[in-house]
Amino acid sequence: MNTFLSLIKKESLSILRDPRTMLINMVMPVILLVLFGFAISTEVRNVRVAAVVVQHNDTTRTILERFRTNPYFDFKGLATSAQIDPLMRGGKIDAAVVLRQGGAGLESQIIVDASNSVISQSAVSYIRSVLSQGGASLPVTIRTLYNPELKSSYNFVPGIMGMIFILVCAIMTSVSIVSEKENGTMDLLLVSPVRPITIILGKLIPYFVLSCMILSIMLTMGYTVLGLPHTTQIVHIIWITLVYVVLSLSIGLLVSTVVQTQVSALVMSAMMFMVPVLMFSGMIYPVDNMPQPLQWFSCIVPARWYISAIRKLMIQQLPLGAVAREAAILCGMTVLLLTVAIKKFKSKP
Repeated sequence: MNTFLSLIKKESLSILRDPRTMLINMVMPVILLVLFGFAISTEVRNVRVAAVVVQHNDTTRTILERFRTNPYFDFKGLATSAQIDPLMRGGKIDAAVVLRQGGAGLESQIIVDASNSVISQSAVSYIRSVLSQGGASLPVTIRTLYNPELKSSYNFVPGIMGMIFILVCAIMTSVSIVSEKENGTMDLLLVSPVRPITIILGKLIPYFVLSCMILSIMLTMGYTVLGLPHTTQIVHIIWITLVYVVLSLSIGLLVSTVVQTQVSALVMSAMMFMVPVLMFSGMIYPVDNMPQPLQWFSCIVPARWYISAIRKLMIQQLPLGAVAREAAILCGMTVLLLTVAIKKFKSKP
């Protein structure tokens, strides 16, 4: 019995002496509970909607007022029919409502951006609810853009690509370098005549080549098996992805300079990469639904900008200029993180 109690005491002291273990065990449940219970929600809010009214009357004014006061909508005001497509392609609106006089009275049409099928289905449901308030029964036609069949693959393929490259590049790279540190081979390389930049490139290039192979497989499967729309923007998709790959490799290199064991690398990678990619990139949960502080935090998650850019290029088939902001942010992050990672790696004894 004394031996048993001694073992319990020994293990308890071991846990208490390791602040990282205590942090994970005590803080992570609270963080996850707050995120899933309060911040992370599949409920779609702030649907950006514009209205096209061919001829105003009391009914159309009432409907417009409902959109203005409904908390589920961010009403962008009136627009013309010619403005709807540019507004939707530019990411300014998620849906539009066209109200016109028909042979049997007022008729309506819902035009929705279906590149994100989760938001589009909720938007259509919300708009129908507004149009049917007050006992009105307007004839409704629905026009879905960019994803007329509402395939979920259109929404998840960009997200899966963002997660896969983080897994391969960041996590595998950090674990590979840290394993050499544990084995002592990294110390031998650093004291050898080989320049540190040569060591860095030698470690990163194989994962870069592997990522290129994975990209080829994913694009081939996406356009053949999953039926994604063929696009002339394939070159832009590739170079944006390669920037994201280099960014992910930089993150893996940076992590390898601050941890000493493979277990620590895996834990840190899961905390820093997997959770943010799943929760804050817009892959599953709409970013606009989150509280403002978490929306600001999502801005530092590289996957958010990559997934947004790939959706615009791959699903909406927009020109490169439409993703200029996302491309600039990814390039800036890549330069910053790669510079910091190389400097920290070179400074290691």
